[in-house]
Amino acid sequence: MTVRHKHCPQEKAVKGWQEHQLHALQTTTCDAQLFELVVSIVHDLGFDHCSYGLRMPLPVSQPKVVLLTNYPRAWEERYKERGYIAVDPTVRHGTHSLQPVIWSDAFFASSRDLWEEARSFGLCVGWAQSGRDVNSTMGLLSVSRSGEPISEIELRDKEIKLAWLTQMVHLGMSRILSAVTFRHKGASHFRHIETSRRVSNGHHSVVDFAFI
Repeated sequence: MTVRHKHCPQEKAVKGWQEHQLHALQTTTCDAQLFELVVSIVHDLGFDHCSYGLRMPLPVSQPKVVLLTNYPRAWEERYKERGYIAVDPTVRHGTHSLQPVIWSDAFFASSRDLWEEARSFGLCVGWAQSGRDVNSTMGLLSVSRSGEPISEIELRDKEIKLAWLTQMVHLGMSRILSAVTFRHKGASHFRHIETSRRVSNGHHSVVDFAFI
């Protein structure tokens, strides 16, 4: 007897959405272009901003960390100036757990200054999840907006897509940036890359905060 599995309309819709995005995510060979694609997808999912951070396992003494973001430029500079990466609960959570998290007052209770400043730049509602691979490379995708809180209905509709996107961008960025790191192996200089492209309504910058 053959058992036929029935797929609910939501599962079919998610599968169709994934297939539509998959080719571009897998074939892009430039980190900036891949991030532009991610920004476009995130906008379609109802968020204004996103960032993706990648921490490579080497060198052990100072792991290479790359951040791609379309956050407001002033917030990028403030975040770096205040050293918020060291106290950001989103980063801390992503280091120890692969479970997604929704930003809230309770979540940022240990970093009130960071939370208040982020909201002053319109980063009021957010979702984040980390990803890892067999090479111990860790990535963290965060999406945010200034508008309506994430409702249970929206979360049920979009979290599967966001979790899938987290894994796909992690695999793509790991592939691209690992190749770049290999080409620059042995170099010792600070790299700051910015593109003049406009990504929807935001500025797109790629910043490397570590020596490579």
